[in-house]
Amino acid sequence: MRTAILLRILLLVLVGILIAAVYSEVAFRYQGNTTSRPPQTVELVIPAGTSVKVAQGQSVLPQDMAIVVGDMLVVRNQDSVAHTLGPLYIPPGASASLTLNQVGNLAYACSFQPTQYFGLDVQDALTLGTRLEGILIAGMPMGVMMGLYSLIIWPIKRVAKPPETPA
Repeated sequence: MRTAILLRILLLVLVGILIAAVYSEVAFRYQGNTTSRPPQTVELVIPAGTSVKVAQGQSVLPQDMAIVVGDMLVVRNQDSVAHTLGPLYIPPGASASLTLNQVGNLAYACSFQPTQYFGLDVQDALTLGTRLEGILIAGMPMGVMMGLYSLIIWPIKRVAKPPETPA
């Protein structure tokens, strides 16, 4: 009887892991794959006419940038005036770079945004190991719970042993 209970729970743990894997993959694809990559160079271009648009309160830069630890942010200034981004000074027609080596929400003083700051969300790269860990963390408890509930809903019947005959 113990073997039957253990086998049922183990089977449902595997089913739980499979369900978590499918759910996780669907959610991952739906949200977009932005951080499942090695570090790379991310280019931020300040287009010509930015200073005029900023003076009018308009933003010309992307709002959501996917940055992972180790990325190098290269800022290219195509505007006619010099701009700053945190520690970077970027003259007209030049570029400057900043390597982002730690996880965090960074807010830099920025001359090419109407708000005068530019936020960066630096995240760890999403690796296969991280994805598998998430699947196991979700799938194993779900499978155990399904196994325990299955024992309540569909109890395992005891098999009656035949009576022993005296010798």
